Amino acid sequence: MSSFSRLIRFIPKSSSHSGPLVGEPVNPEIDVGIASYQSDTIEVNVYSGKSVLNPGERTGQIEIVDKLLSPLSPSDIGTIRCIGLNYINHAKEVNLPIPETPTLFMKPSTALADPYPAPTIIPKSFVSDDAADFESEVALIIGKEAKNVSQDNALDYLLGITAANDISSREAQFAQSQWCYSKSFDGACPVGPAIVHKSQLAKLEDIRISGALNGTMVQDSKLDDLIFSIPKIISFLSQGTTLPPGTIIITGTPAGVGWSAKPRITLKDGDEFRVFVSHGVGTLINKIVEEK
Repeated sequence: MSSFSRLIRFIPKSSSHSGPLVGEPVNPEIDVGIASYQSDTIEVNVYSGKSVLNPGERTGQIEIVDKLLSPLSPSDIGTIRCIGLNYINHAKEVNLPIPETPTLFMKPSTALADPYPAPTIIPKSFVSDDAADFESEVALIIGKEAKNVSQDNALDYLLGITAANDISSREAQFAQSQWCYSKSFDGACPVGPAIVHKSQLAKLEDIRISGALNGTMVQDSKLDDLIFSIPKIISFLSQGTTLPPGTIIITGTPAGVGWSAKPRITLKDGDEFRVFVSHGVGTLINKIVEEK
């Protein structure tokens, strides 16, 4: 049995600690992303470890969140693996055939970003393109080293899930055959707010993900629309390649991206984008800032 149901990483209000802590929200129903945005009090049962990968046990101490962080730090994660075109209805909206093999691209660890109040910054080199787009995604966190694993055993290596936003520059993406450049700028992968342990996920197909731009829902799906299942993705990425603990895998975005909307939608300075993932993950909130 896991020692936790869901964990967050945070800076506490108390000055008795140096650096981030990990812990489990006292209120099992609280959406920590929304609560942080509203400056509500978030009480957390502190764990003895400093990483969600090795959280240790409850210390019996309760702390109040001052600043919400990504569940993992850049030093925890290595390279972020990303699966493209992995929802049936998204493939339909962009008029592309259903792929027979997963499409992989990468983001560096420097793309990892915290939830609100950290800003999501569109680099000035991309601002003039007016092509910044959102992609609501379910993110997988690998809990132990995986290599050459089968689909049947793939979930043994999964620690849990969280939410991510695959921020992209579409002009840069479609100007090249490879997608990494357009999706790898600093802060292009906000992740959070909570990691939910796999033991809380009875049926992966029932996980719901949605995205809202400035209060209007633009993406909404369950994982039963995935082309490649979570076990398939983990197994595929592990063939011949070691996935270390802490590896983040973002699993594709559902239909509703801004670039395919009519009229087209792009992210602009001052916009707010929210990615919601069910089962306790909560709402990842990103405030968009254009670099001057």
